[in-house]
Amino acid sequence: MEKESENRDKDWDYHLRSLSQSARDSTLANDPASDPSVLHTVKKLHEICKAEVSEDLIARVYPQINKLFQRAVAASLSQTRTSNGLLLLAILQFFLDFRESVLHDADASLRTFFRSCLSREFADPVVAEATIDFLNQNRTKLLSTFQLLLPQFFPLLLKLIAWNGLKLEKSFLKIFPGVMSPGSFLPLFPSLVDLPILVVALEKVERSSGSLIGSSIASIQKSTAPEMLLALMDEAYTGSTIEDRGGDSGTENGNNIDVADSIFLDLLKDENDGLVERQWTSPGTAAALQVATNTPQSDRLRQALQLTPRILDIYFRLALRDVNKSLTCALVPLLMSRNSTIFPDKVFSYEVRRRLLKFMLAAFQRSPEFIALLKKPIIDRLGEAYENPAKMELALQLCWAIGEHGGGGRSHKDAARELFESLELLLYENLSSSRLGLNQDSTLGSTNTTFRKSSQARLLCFVVTAIAKLATNHRELLPRAHVSLGKVARSRNADMRVWRRANDYLGLMKEPAICKSILEPPSGNELSPGTVNWSEGGSKMVAHIPFYILSEQEGPPFHDFSFSDIFPSKESEPIS
Repeated sequence: MEKESENRDKDWDYHLRSLSQSARDSTLANDPASDPSVLHTVKKLHEICKAEVSEDLIARVYPQINKLFQRAVAASLSQTRTSNGLLLLAILQFFLDFRESVLHDADASLRTFFRSCLSREFADPVVAEATIDFLNQNRTKLLSTFQLLLPQFFPLLLKLIAWNGLKLEKSFLKIFPGVMSPGSFLPLFPSLVDLPILVVALEKVERSSGSLIGSSIASIQKSTAPEMLLALMDEAYTGSTIEDRGGDSGTENGNNIDVADSIFLDLLKDENDGLVERQWTSPGTAAALQVATNTPQSDRLRQALQLTPRILDIYFRLALRDVNKSLTCALVPLLMSRNSTIFPDKVFSYEVRRRLLKFMLAAFQRSPEFIALLKKPIIDRLGEAYENPAKMELALQLCWAIGEHGGGGRSHKDAARELFESLELLLYENLSSSRLGLNQDSTLGSTNTTFRKSSQARLLCFVVTAIAKLATNHRELLPRAHVSLGKVARSRNADMRVWRRANDYLGLMKEPAICKSILEPPSGNELSPGTVNWSEGGSKMVAHIPFYILSEQEGPPFHDFSFSDIFPSKESEPIS
């Protein structure tokens, strides 16, 4: 033991002298990381201080390490060829472990690292991996003491994961919950959905400006912003588009991003500036996405397309578990607006839309009153049902939610009436015109025409069902529902499936108790007489089943059968 202590003292003296010499060496002043021994010395001194648990040793080391930190930060800002990321991370670990002993403001040092070093070295795979490992190692400290750090710099962390791809996925997902906070929850969603577009933007910068390592994209954004503002003013006041500026937009070999890519300026930021509306309809953005779609996908883009849905899974799971209702309610309109503006990759857009719709329905299931609170955006989306298949699918899911949850509940009669009127309008537009759903085009083949008719019929089945369910839950709407469904039943042009659905509901409405049992929202606290709670079907006997379900079976129901005997499980074999 005495020999180990003596060896440790020798190591201590040697490394402390080495650190002091490095701090005084003028040749290392502008680039301390150029000498690999400096990083080794910092790590060894940190290990000794941690093993000895001596405040005297910590106090003797701290001034030298703090001076070294300032020099490394200055070297990062001066864009030296040597990477300072690993050295700064080693020093930050010392600051975090002993901040109370030396009264060091570790929060300021962490922010300095993100702004001065990581913003320039996130594309360096070694620094990126070391940064994620550092954040994971200190996850508990960061979440308890520096709760606002990761939410503030989540755009920078997304650039890091977008550029380095799947190899950092598992480590990144471990720290991802720390990125979510009340201030970052809403801005984080569009940034996650746009992760593939972020890769396109970064690759565009690399092609036009060279390697991303050692240069701050944030400074490019600042230098381009005034020119972008002038371009937008020209477009607003003179009617000329941004592309009309021709050669004034910048040189081809310059460090600035082409001003036409206005969405890229927001995507490439390093810090959370709040929720910003992105100009998806700008010609520059559309052209950039078209190029990305028509050219072979890079390896980074393919990895981003795989990674994004998995990050969204965690985001939505945390949203349902930890986020308050007001923020969740504010997120739903964002989901609706982004449903049709997703990176144009077939598999990716399907996977993302599936998750968006699943979360939206889960939010309505947990808080049915959201439907009443969000009646304006819901009505707007119903009016867009025929613009494209993505908007039609969203309208279909909204119709289901409106009917399933009674337009928000019985206490929201005004909202239910307005939603009912929107459903009526959607129904009457199809009965009074020859619209087939999507835009008419005589050049399309019979297959496309059949698909359009089938999609329209599917939507109208949901509309008819929602009208019937709303009227069942809000009795004052029953007369109007009779009129609406009656028009469908009398229509000669209605699809057979829609016609049959409307007639079925008209028949049900003649039997109020039966209609309540089938169509009343299941979320009600009090069940009306004759209403079956279908979630308890496995424990009910046939005697509990309303007689209409037994169809035309004669005689009294048998009391020794359960619901499972009438409704076979999915695993059971079909009867031949």
